Amino acid sequence: MSGAPNKLSLSCSTRRISGCYEALDGGNTGDALVDFTGGVSEPIDLVEGGYANDEAKRNLLFERVLKVYNRGGLISCSIKAVSAADMEARLDCGLVKGHAYAVTNVQKVRLGHGLLAFFKSEKLDMIRLRNPWGEREWNGPWSDTSEEWQKVSTSEREKLGMTVEDDGEFWMAFDDFCTYFTDIIKCRLINTSYLSIHKTWEEAVLKGAWTRHEDPLKNRCGGCVNNRETFLQNPQYVFDVKKAEDEVLVCIQQKPKRTSQKEGKGENLAIGFDIFKVELNRTYRMHSLQTKVASSIYINSRSVFLRTDLKEGRYVVIPTTFEAGHVAEFLLRQFTDVPSDFQELTLDEPPHTCWSGICGYPQLVSQVHVISASGLKNQGSEEVDPYVIIKCEGEKIRSPVLKNTMTPEFDVKGLFYRKKPRQPVIIQIWNHNLITDDFLGQVALVGDPDELHPLHILHLQDRGSKRVSDLPGVLKVQLLSSNVLTSI
Repeated sequence: MSGAPNKLSLSCSTRRISGCYEALDGGNTGDALVDFTGGVSEPIDLVEGGYANDEAKRNLLFERVLKVYNRGGLISCSIKAVSAADMEARLDCGLVKGHAYAVTNVQKVRLGHGLLAFFKSEKLDMIRLRNPWGEREWNGPWSDTSEEWQKVSTSEREKLGMTVEDDGEFWMAFDDFCTYFTDIIKCRLINTSYLSIHKTWEEAVLKGAWTRHEDPLKNRCGGCVNNRETFLQNPQYVFDVKKAEDEVLVCIQQKPKRTSQKEGKGENLAIGFDIFKVELNRTYRMHSLQTKVASSIYINSRSVFLRTDLKEGRYVVIPTTFEAGHVAEFLLRQFTDVPSDFQELTLDEPPHTCWSGICGYPQLVSQVHVISASGLKNQGSEEVDPYVIIKCEGEKIRSPVLKNTMTPEFDVKGLFYRKKPRQPVIIQIWNHNLITDDFLGQVALVGDPDELHPLHILHLQDRGSKRVSDLPGVLKVQLLSSNVLTSI
């Protein structure tokens, strides 16, 4: 069975937001690649990234471009035109500004002749491009008639399909490519097929919208984080990273402003998104900023993509327009190694139900932030693999296990809506074992909303003892509480 991505299903996901092929006419190259393949587009600014002068970054970029090419992805590049007069201006080296060159081959080309070349194994990173005009080529090193090709055997040139014609297609050393070109766009075809020899991604696709409402608190078009008063009014989506660390791909596509030729052409909004690490058990919308772990660029493109590595835990992604008040529909796509339970957070607080009068409604919200511990000891072994359990009114959450440390940096949070404010929050530290875990100690905190100093450094205590019994180690924890359930 072929390992190629399911192009049909991906194209369908794109049509959910575009509507029809007529709506895809025009626009920039990155948008076109996404629209017609269902892949995700990753633009790279070669100048801003300093690739021409950084060999390590250049080598890493080449490996990624080679991987995208070998997996059937599409790649485009261009030289930025800074003015209207610059458009289609031809440089002395033969390249043309403002053109979307197609990358037609990426190879490590073997240099030398005969057996000596085979055993020496000297290779050069090369890339082949095509001018959309079908003529006018690069005339520098490794151009069609350059003497550099004498370093390559006839069989190697045949394998590369090397021709000496003014057909618009030409080879360049990747070093020269990074020197002359300013932008490259990689369109990755994400493999979601389980019948594949290559890495299979778990895909989640959600439709959303930035909308206005008469009630400002119900607005869902708050703009980027620069708009601090309204930022958290944007749509919010929660997901879990279930491995110790996972590569996460996120792509947002805005619905084109133009859906037919009759409606005319509209400009894309500047869009992007931020990702925040939140409490392990959060099920309601964020109302205060938490730790930002990743952020996309903001650009007036139809599609914005981000690849990032995240540690185990729960996260919230907030897609936004750059300016507040803009309305539009969008498609949010996420790819992870294992299912992430990706879903929208729609409620601000626990809902009132018919049971609220009988069972009670929360009077207090508390955020428990277990920061770190130190001085831990375990009687049975010198090694400690600690983790935290947070308990509150029958709810319990457990942190990931940290390996072999007496001074763990937990940085884990829990969020509790409390009906019994005087009942303490219990925080326990355990040592993970193959058979039975060892209890290392606990602390208890009430969490008064009027408390002026929410940060605590507490000695660990034994459990079930009527008298205070200190155990080795201290725990650093912050407990924030409020009578307003939408404050955290």
